[in-house]
Amino acid sequence: MLITLANGRKIPVEMHRIKIVQKMNLLPSKERLESLSAVGYNTFLLPAREVFLDWLTDSGTNAMSDNQLAAMMVADDAYAGSESFYRLAKSVKNVFGFDQTLPVHQGRAAEHLLVKVFVKPGQVVVGNYHFPSTRVHVELAGSHILDLVPDDSLIPQGSAPFKGNIDIQKLKNAIEQHGADKVAFVRMEATTNLIGGQPFSMQNLREVKKIAAAHKIPLFIDGSLIGENAYFIKQREAGYADKSLREILKEMMSYADLYYMSARKSASARGGLIATNNPEWFSHLMNWLPVYEGFSTYGGMSTKEMEAIAVGLEEMTDPEVAGSSPEYIRYFAERLQELGVPVVTPPGGLACHLDAKAFLPHIPSLQYPAECLNAAMYLVSGARGVERGTMSEDRDPKTHKEVTARMELVRIAIPRRAVTIGQIEYVADRVAWLHKHKDLIGGLTFTEEPPVMRFFFGKLKPVGGDWGTKVVEAFQKDFGKEL
Repeated sequence: MLITLANGRKIPVEMHRIKIVQKMNLLPSKERLESLSAVGYNTFLLPAREVFLDWLTDSGTNAMSDNQLAAMMVADDAYAGSESFYRLAKSVKNVFGFDQTLPVHQGRAAEHLLVKVFVKPGQVVVGNYHFPSTRVHVELAGSHILDLVPDDSLIPQGSAPFKGNIDIQKLKNAIEQHGADKVAFVRMEATTNLIGGQPFSMQNLREVKKIAAAHKIPLFIDGSLIGENAYFIKQREAGYADKSLREILKEMMSYADLYYMSARKSASARGGLIATNNPEWFSHLMNWLPVYEGFSTYGGMSTKEMEAIAVGLEEMTDPEVAGSSPEYIRYFAERLQELGVPVVTPPGGLACHLDAKAFLPHIPSLQYPAECLNAAMYLVSGARGVERGTMSEDRDPKTHKEVTARMELVRIAIPRRAVTIGQIEYVADRVAWLHKHKDLIGGLTFTEEPPVMRFFFGKLKPVGGDWGTKVVEAFQKDFGKEL
């Protein structure tokens, strides 16, 4: 809940009790430098025991509710026909209105099945903005993705409330250029991960559906953060302030021909699903489900997780749950702005995003400024975010040349109901110190570069000398023992 203090400042106040805690460890900065050097300056490769605040992702890291944990205790472990699946399918029907549900172990498993069934070589997939795993699946099928967000959505500091919209004219142009039969489907991601967790509006979804339907092109929603997108529609779009999140979600789904999600985010449990009201599509997808995932009533995940998702979907319709992460992100972004740190605005869902291009203007894109900033943040705080920039783009599959990202962001994810204001204040203070000492930070270059999704396992080294040591020495001079 957002509360206004006597001094006019607004802060999020938790509408839940903390019943179980897990002890964390903060390594000294010198040891953090040793750890980072050992994994080639790629924070993805750090062992969790060497990370203080692990804000790399909100996927599978959210606090579950007592009702979710209780539901897991009554799971039906039957291989086929599990009651846990039918409870999940009932929640999907209640919340989204879809009659047919296929369980999968996570979002990219859903993408794999969808691309296998719907995408043919030479086609294109159009959408607001791609996610790395989506792009790889589409390219492996001999197709490619077109990102169609408005141009101003790629300006980090902005005021547009729905940067995740599809530009309608760009959509029309893409269909005209490629031909409707060459567009496999339109994909709307809620919320757009790579450009700052930005939502799309209901009006835009409605317009996209009208164009797609006129050309008989399917419209799919990737709803990993669907609860947050619905929350932003309620907060920001005219005519929806008095609508319940359940009403907003039902309307959103009325425009979708198919819905899929990683439940690790909005539903706060580890798994995923595909849902539709199209029996023919359902049948085609079902044919491949046992090959790649499992039987139709467990789909690659445990029945305990299905029970947790069933409850999580229902709880997601509560504004206090759906809004818990966005309000913390807003607080974090505004606090950093007060301290002079460039961030993506307006704050979106998923994470607070640092604008690495503005933060480190002296580091060129091909030296991966977002990962440089992410690594430096770990050195001075022990907090781990994730790079979302050129390092997250793979090389062009035909020319093997680097693909420069349009934005260079450090994503500092805020898991739901798992972060405190004190932790945010701590990281904000350390990032602000880093901004004042940004000239100490240098570039990075690959020493080991995987061919696909290189940001997971690639290793790098500093360009132009050991700048990590310089950062740590300056930090120790100002902060001493830290604690």
